[in-house]
Amino acid sequence: MSSKNLFDLTGKVALITGASRGIGESIARTLADYGAHVIVSSRKIDGCEAVASSIRDGGGSAEAYACHIGDMDQIESIWGHIEQTHGKLDILVNNAAANPYFGPVEDTDLGAFNKTVDVNIRGYFFMCARGAQMMKKAGGGSIVNVASVNGVNPGHYQGIYSVTKAAVISMTKSFAMELGQQKIRVNALLPGLTDTKFASALTTNEAIKKQAMAHIPMKRVADPGEMAGTVLYLVSDASSYTTGACINADGGYLTV
Repeated sequence: MSSKNLFDLTGKVALITGASRGIGESIARTLADYGAHVIVSSRKIDGCEAVASSIRDGGGSAEAYACHIGDMDQIESIWGHIEQTHGKLDILVNNAAANPYFGPVEDTDLGAFNKTVDVNIRGYFFMCARGAQMMKKAGGGSIVNVASVNGVNPGHYQGIYSVTKAAVISMTKSFAMELGQQKIRVNALLPGLTDTKFASALTTNEAIKKQAMAHIPMKRVADPGEMAGTVLYLVSDASSYTTGACINADGGYLTV
C-alpha cells in the first residue's frame, strides 16, 4: 500500500465511547475526517447526536447511540445494534471513563470505588471482549483503550482512578497477546493532563496546575485534539505491526 493511503479509513466502522465531548469527540471527528463511519456513543443521546450531526453536516458519516459502559445490559444493547445495523465493527476506541472521587485514597467510599471499577475495568473489559468476538468473525480489527499516565505514575488524590487505569494497561497487553493471531490489534493511549471537563478538578485549580506543570517538560496542558492523531495512527494501516503498545501523549511527563 502506498504511504499516502496508510491513514485511509474509508469503509471502516468505528465505535468511540465517551464521544460526546473532550478527547472522545476529537477522536470521533478525526476518524470521520479520514473516512470512517463513526458511532458516537456516551451515556446521554443528546450529546452524542449533537456530535454526530455536526460530523454529518461537515460531510462525514456518523450516527449516535447512547451507552453507559458501566451497565452490562447497555453494553449488550449497543453490540446488538452494531450487529444488526452494520454486521461488523473494524475499530473500537474505549474512551468513556469514571472518576467520581478526588481525595485521600484511604477515604474512598464503596460507592465511588464500585462506580470507577464498573466503568473503567469491567466496562472496558467486556467492551473489548465483545469487540474481539465481532472482529474475529470479520477477519480482524483494531482496539484502542484510552488509559492514562496515572496508570504508570498514580495521580495525587486520584487513587482508585489510577488503579483502574493501571488495570487498563495490563488489560490491553493481555488482549493483544491473545488476539494477535486473529489479526486483531489492541493498543493503548496514555494521555497526560488534558483540557477537558473530565480533568477540570486539576486544570481549574491553579495550585494543582502549577504543581503539574513542574513535571511536564512542554509546560502546558494538552488540547483534546492532540490525542486524536495517536489514535488515528493506532487504528490505521500505519500501525499494522503494532499491538500491545502503550503510547504516551503527555508532553513528556513520564520522561521526568
